[in-house]
Amino acid sequence: MTDRRLGVGFIGSGFNARFHMLGWTGVRDGDVRGVWSPSAANRESAAAYARELDVGDARAFGTIGEMVADPSIDAIWLTGPNHARIENVEEIVETIRSGRGELKGLACEKPLARNVAEARRVMELVESVGLATGYLENQVFAPHLVRGRERLWARGAAVAGRPYLARAAEEHSGPHAPWFWRGDLQGGGVLNDMMCHSSLVVRWLLTEPGRPLSTVRPARVTGHVASLKWTRPEYAERLKATMGVDYAERPAEDFASLHVEFDTDDGALAIGEATTSWSYVGAGLRLSAELLGPEYSMQWNSLDPGLTVFLSREVAGGAGEDMVEKQNAEIGQMPVVPDEALAYGYTDEDRHFCRAFLGLESPQLTFADGLEVVQVLMTAYRSAEEGRTLGFEEGAVEEFVPRVAR
Repeated sequence: MTDRRLGVGFIGSGFNARFHMLGWTGVRDGDVRGVWSPSAANRESAAAYARELDVGDARAFGTIGEMVADPSIDAIWLTGPNHARIENVEEIVETIRSGRGELKGLACEKPLARNVAEARRVMELVESVGLATGYLENQVFAPHLVRGRERLWARGAAVAGRPYLARAAEEHSGPHAPWFWRGDLQGGGVLNDMMCHSSLVVRWLLTEPGRPLSTVRPARVTGHVASLKWTRPEYAERLKATMGVDYAERPAEDFASLHVEFDTDDGALAIGEATTSWSYVGAGLRLSAELLGPEYSMQWNSLDPGLTVFLSREVAGGAGEDMVEKQNAEIGQMPVVPDEALAYGYTDEDRHFCRAFLGLESPQLTFADGLEVVQVLMTAYRSAEEGRTLGFEEGAVEEFVPRVAR
């Protein structure tokens, strides 16, 4: 038990920030005390949301520097748009360097940056002021995956040998905000947006609990991208009308697959397979994962939550996301994820990084891990553009920018 609590400020006020706030109801070691967003209305709204959830006496700040300088703010959760990442980190670092504020840590939502060069810049900035970091990857904190990985390694791998194949997927019908759809702002399409989750999940599943990710190293990468749905004329028109994005002129991929061969410290071959999609049509967001070994396997699907409801065609209701994120229907047989923030890993992730920045635990993921994820993504993009498998080599994609981002 400790009477120390971490005061956290959020950069960003949108969907992701609010998901963290929702999960914060299960965090005992920290409070949400501030929000900054370039939109005054949005930051006021997000701060009010945190207060409504009773997860902290949050207030809206006029600038990032003002929030970092406030004595009640001990750490920042960076959840803003990808294209603002460096600008946001620069303001944090300048406030610390000038002596106007100090922080115990900085946590950054995935991906760390749009490409390797930008990720390197983020690393340089935080290292220049000795700031502790945390890479926010919620899926490796998802309770089903954490428990399944622990049991399979303890019971299966301990007897029959290490697992050799991991699969992961994240699929839904498309992002909430227009900037996600723009390759120049987001850094790419679905590969950059969501493969950051799945590529790390397969590596993490193949890594023995308690041992570092460096014991399972990417060696060869094959990537494939395609636009399956949103460049079709009728859907391109719909996207233009709803998001103001013209995929007929500047498309990005809405489907991506990744195949990674890993070298392991014990000399065994391990393989990771991942797919991500903005062209999936189902009840809503679907996360899935598998881990397979010589005499064992595990499976997880977030749309198998144990609770379903049925609404006949006579029940008319407005569109919403009250049953599952990215919900696509309001009638029929629908799965219900009762606590999405917990199920997807946000609650345990935020609890962990609060404790890490308080010095109570060692951070499971840092910006160094986030940088390596970006290196995998850029290698996958380059593989897709060149149509061949590439070795995962240090420095090979340092200046690479995906075609969809160019």
